[in-house]
Amino acid sequence: MSYADWAVLGLTLTIIIMYGVWKSRGQQNLDSYFLGNRSVPWYIVLLSIMGTQASAITFISAPGQAYADGMRFVQYYFGLPIAMVVISAVFVPIYHRLKVYTAYEYLENRFDLKTRTLTSFLFLLQRALSTGISIYAPSIILSSLLGWNIYYTNIFMGGLLIIYTMYGGTKAVSYTQSLQLGIIFAGMFLAGYMVVKLLPPEIGFSEALHVSGKMGKLNVIVTDFDLKDRYNIWSGVIGGFFLALSYFGTDQSQVGRYLTARDLTESRMSLLMNGLVKVPMQFLIMLIGALVFVFYLYFKAPINFNEGLIRQVHQSEYSPQMQVLEQRYDSLDGVKQVQVKALAAALNTENEPVIRDAQASLKASEAVSDKIRGEAKDLIKKANPAADTNDTNYIFLHFVVNSLPKGLVGLLIAIIFLASWGSIAAALNSLASTTMVDVYKRMYKPNATDEQYLRASKFWTLVWGVFSIAVALFATNLGSLIEAVNILGSLFYGTILGIFVVAFGMKWVRGHAVFWGALLAELAVIVVYKLDVVSFLWLNLIGCVLVMAFAAILQPFMSKPANNTPA
Repeated sequence: MSYADWAVLGLTLTIIIMYGVWKSRGQQNLDSYFLGNRSVPWYIVLLSIMGTQASAITFISAPGQAYADGMRFVQYYFGLPIAMVVISAVFVPIYHRLKVYTAYEYLENRFDLKTRTLTSFLFLLQRALSTGISIYAPSIILSSLLGWNIYYTNIFMGGLLIIYTMYGGTKAVSYTQSLQLGIIFAGMFLAGYMVVKLLPPEIGFSEALHVSGKMGKLNVIVTDFDLKDRYNIWSGVIGGFFLALSYFGTDQSQVGRYLTARDLTESRMSLLMNGLVKVPMQFLIMLIGALVFVFYLYFKAPINFNEGLIRQVHQSEYSPQMQVLEQRYDSLDGVKQVQVKALAAALNTENEPVIRDAQASLKASEAVSDKIRGEAKDLIKKANPAADTNDTNYIFLHFVVNSLPKGLVGLLIAIIFLASWGSIAAALNSLASTTMVDVYKRMYKPNATDEQYLRASKFWTLVWGVFSIAVALFATNLGSLIEAVNILGSLFYGTILGIFVVAFGMKWVRGHAVFWGALLAELAVIVVYKLDVVSFLWLNLIGCVLVMAFAAILQPFMSKPANNTPA
């Protein structure tokens, strides 16, 4: 990066930190540290909800996902708007009426302590692991830009975030996320604009979309019903609905966002607006990836976007073989440039036979190109068996660093940092709040002073931050990070959601039955995932239904019901 890029990056991050410190003044107790005294306006809550979900993984991996697999990943979000309506109608009123700090407090009132503890544990486990992956994502940037060891960058990124979150609390997180998202949206708009601007003069936005569509990258809706297909309309609407219902309705990293709102109406407003905005936002982010694919049809793309791995091969005994592959790849690159121009010209003629011929020729060359890239990945594995050859996470980063003008590169890198800071800070805050309220305060020190609770909250933020860094150190060979983090969530979210659905809708079921039903359901979900029976989105539905079924079956055999009454 140039000096201008470093200046833009440093200035942007400094402004965010100073703004967060200023907004976090006056913390005195758990209510101010974790809920911002329930005084945050709905539009700040909305931006905080979006900022918590839109991590660095979204902006690093989503464009690369569209580049590699098209835009069908957008279907993953189709169930989200429906889930926002259900959560606003069912979940939020209960949380507000009981004035809880965490979602899991309700479960002890409805069931018993062990059910509350189990649910809290499942959340803490999956959220801590996901946070580790989220720390790993921006670490890739520093590692790629500065040539640092990925282990050192994980520690550096995680350390900054721990300090930021320990000092700021939830109010700093919420307000800085709103400023972060403003900068993020502006930067991503500029990135999309620059992709089109950097194309040849005869190729505009419309032409680029046509070429992308003919190459199968605008496959937004896939109607085929296939349980093993990760992204189609059915898995998106049904599986995505259950995933969003659990994430926004029971995951403390999100529940903690809308509990900071001034009242019930403002909590609902923030969620419903999120349902309206999220799908178009994700569509536009992935559209950038589809346009970047077109860009690399016109301009030379590397044989692997993680160019650090290519350098490793050239320093090994396999260098001559890699040079041969690169020559074949580069010569094919020239052929594709001629073919994509022919396809664009054919599209202007609207002559379908000519368009089909040009499309078939370019697709054939792209298939050969993918084959050569696969051979290069095999060679990388020979040179370094521990290497992660999936370069999806590096595609957008490569475009930003190598193609954008000075200053804008720094802004785009800052955007990815800001996204990571917002989502990870919210996650660490939720991990600390759940540990404090559901474990430390409930079982260890129920009568401590506000000052003691505040100190303990910051301590647990530190503990979970260190744990997440440890996870990040081992977060290699995960492939597409945006898929990895959602697969991890799907292993747990269905079970957690099932516990809440039983609590809300199956009033005759008590704590013993739902506790053992949840354990059996979680075991079954893991088995189904290991056997690769269905795609990961369906695990959310399976987990929820199994908890309900097991709890209903077990309840008649539970001789001693819990002494709690349904809420």
